[in-house]
Amino acid sequence: MDHKTYQVPCIKTGHRQLVADVPGSKSITNRALLLATLAEGTSTLRGVLFSDDSRNFLKCVQDLGFETTVNEESKTITVCGHGGAVPKKEAFQYVGSAGTAARFLTAYLGVSHGIYHMDASEQMRKRPMAPLLHSLEELGCEIIYPEISGGSPSQKGYFPFTLRSNGFCKNKISVDINHSSQFLSALLISSCLADDDFTIKIEGTHGMAYIDMTCKMMEQFGVTAKKTDASTFVTKKGQVYHSLDYLVEPDVSAACYFYAMAPLLHIPVIVRNVHFTSLQGDVAFLHILEQMGCTAAETKDGVLVTPPATDAFHGVTVDMSACSDQAITLAAIAPFADSPTTITGIGHIRFQESNRIAAIVTELGKMGIRCEESESSITIYPGAPKPSLVETYDDHRMAMGFSLIGLRSEGIVIDNPDCCRKTFENYFDVLDRAVKTLS
Repeated sequence: MDHKTYQVPCIKTGHRQLVADVPGSKSITNRALLLATLAEGTSTLRGVLFSDDSRNFLKCVQDLGFETTVNEESKTITVCGHGGAVPKKEAFQYVGSAGTAARFLTAYLGVSHGIYHMDASEQMRKRPMAPLLHSLEELGCEIIYPEISGGSPSQKGYFPFTLRSNGFCKNKISVDINHSSQFLSALLISSCLADDDFTIKIEGTHGMAYIDMTCKMMEQFGVTAKKTDASTFVTKKGQVYHSLDYLVEPDVSAACYFYAMAPLLHIPVIVRNVHFTSLQGDVAFLHILEQMGCTAAETKDGVLVTPPATDAFHGVTVDMSACSDQAITLAAIAPFADSPTTITGIGHIRFQESNRIAAIVTELGKMGIRCEESESSITIYPGAPKPSLVETYDDHRMAMGFSLIGLRSEGIVIDNPDCCRKTFENYFDVLDRAVKTLS
């Protein structure tokens, strides 16, 4: 692939209301895909996100033998579920860089019956899997690490590996979610396949908004996992998933890049069909914008965020553990605030598509913006960003988030903008259209 850059158009300030559309939610699309395979009968998923991550998930589902019908133009997928059974008892699965595919499919196949060879992109091979794999071993799954280049086995706790699965040999396990809530979501979704009531004890509190999303979607498809205390989930035996005609919400994570333009460019912003009732935890970012001086209100078309009454917006101190995908977004607009911004509760983002704390500090530092970091927080001081080529670290959120800086500061160039294909493949086209409506 040709090496590309994107010169962010600087517009200083807008003069009109911005109305934006974003694609379907990646988190909901991939959860719905898995739940549809677990259901009995044919589900139709509408408003589906088509991106690198969701296509990798879909290809894995197809490689397991599930029948699907795909129409990208109408954003629909039909999936013929097998009531929890996997059609193929041996298969190769390549999850790409999709964390949801990596964790959700590993858990599902790890409690099934068969042999499944799992691999991932170089980026995903660096992301942790050990807590989930340890839980699966507790349940009786054998994890085999193949030889890689040089004849040595691959690193334990990371891709690639082979699952030799034997169903559930226990009805109670524990899992550490300090690095990723996806480990718990993965186990919860497949927990109803156990023959007895199934209990999961957790260590850590990271990403509980995503756990809430998982539980709500499980309920929509017919299975309830109850939280009996702060660290325990129980799924009662005998529950089954039902096929659905299911509408995927717009991606609130994607919407937040446009909502961040409200204080940044001092304009009202509405993203169609994004509402406070969303299943997605990133809706909390809209309340952070309120703390910065904006106003957020429901309308029939979606949430409308209006800028502060004055040109200035405020720095904030916020715990973003519930919406950490927006840490980069907040960091990108923080230099333009009237006081420092401190983002806490984000230690786990060092283990995502990139070391996001290091990436934020490095790229803002290149622009002359003062930052201070701890193991789990960043403080960003106001300043005037200097022209810079932004290294994106093959991380879609760095590309999208740091593009916001260039809307206010001249000379910001995004390196490798194509990494946005992971979740929002035409983001920069949408951004260009938005700029034209505001200029």
